Amino acid sequence: MSNRPSKYEPMTMAHLGLLLVGADDTRRWRLVAEFLEEYGWEASEHRADLLIQEPASTGDDQWDVFLAALTEHLAARDGRGAPAWVETRSLRRFWFPFNTRAARVDAVVHAPAAFRRRGVFISPEELKVA
Repeated sequence: MSNRPSKYEPMTMAHLGLLLVGADDTRRWRLVAEFLEEYGWEASEHRADLLIQEPASTGDDQWDVFLAALTEHLAARDGRGAPAWVETRSLRRFWFPFNTRAARVDAVVHAPAAFRRRGVFISPEELKVA
């Protein structure tokens, strides 16, 4: 049995989806922040690999759509097209993850396009970890 440390592997979107299953919102946001931090440290030529595999359902439609929007947003920010799986996810009713009056106003005005077109209204400030 070896005591060698395992090789570091950055979190993928598919793995993030698995971690979100059954977690409360506080933990979910911490996991999203961790994913964004790791994504930000990866070389740009490797980032697309972190987004390509479709995550299984988290059990919550809003979070499933959030993952699609986040994937498209990150791919676009890197000058790439998003994986095809993101196109199948959108909400019928708008969702404001941070549902205070000020957060709603900021999100309506400033939500990134990938989120807005899916009905998820979040301020870009909430995604500034990466």
